[in-house]
Amino acid sequence: MNVLLSRDSQVRAMENTVSNAERYFGQFCSLLASYTRKTARLRDKADQLVKQLMDFANTENPELRATMKDFAEDLAKVQDYRQAEVERLEAKVISPLKLYGAQIKQTRADIKKCKRVQNNEIKQLEKLEKLRQKSPSDRQMISQAETSAQRASVDTNRSTHHLAETVDAFQEQKLKDLRRIFSDFVTIEMVFHAKAVEVYSSAFRTLESYDLERDLQDFRAKMRGAYGHSEARPLTDNSPSLSVPWPLASQSVQSTMAHQEKDEEESEADSVEEIPLEDLKGQHQGRRD
Repeated sequence: MNVLLSRDSQVRAMENTVSNAERYFGQFCSLLASYTRKTARLRDKADQLVKQLMDFANTENPELRATMKDFAEDLAKVQDYRQAEVERLEAKVISPLKLYGAQIKQTRADIKKCKRVQNNEIKQLEKLEKLRQKSPSDRQMISQAETSAQRASVDTNRSTHHLAETVDAFQEQKLKDLRRIFSDFVTIEMVFHAKAVEVYSSAFRTLESYDLERDLQDFRAKMRGAYGHSEARPLTDNSPSLSVPWPLASQSVQSTMAHQEKDEEESEADSVEEIPLEDLKGQHQGRRD
């Protein structure tokens, strides 16, 4: 009986090993697949950003246009590296984890087979014990039952030994695969981030070298040119007269009035000179009367 309990404990330990692998490897596969999908969506969003940057650059001045296009090209390079990251994750991380489903299924089948053999041994032993209790004098039946129990015990030993070897190989392969899969994961991420840092550094230098003052001067020059062009437009017939500053208008009015007064004085002098002498005498006499 102690042997049976020992075998049962051994099989349970092997079953727990396989169950834990099935549980956690399944979660690893699900989470890393989600991680890969989100990385692919991030790549797609960055591609949209690159397109918007290119469209925006085409609306700006030459200095900013060149800077934004160079910046967008660097971002596009990062997305190329991210695409390679997605493909490598799928090939070296997701696919090997998916293969564990079939391996675990086969190992579980071996465990079930071993359990059936163990149950058969238990049944043969129970049958033998009943015969010994009911028919202790029937040596033939007891002998046959003992033979069947021994055969079942041999089968159980063989099955348990085979299962132990299977689970041991499974555990060894699991540990190797676990180390390799996550080593590949870390390597893939390090390669991507190393390349990304290199390209992002180039993008940063591109933005730092952007001559903002020159671009602003070009913008202001364009604005001044447009303003000067609008002032230089010819006047039409129905356009209002140009307004004159108040001091200039006052000076013009004063000058006009001075000219009018001078003209009136000259006109009066001319009229006096044109009156005949007789008229002047008559006027003088009339005033005396």
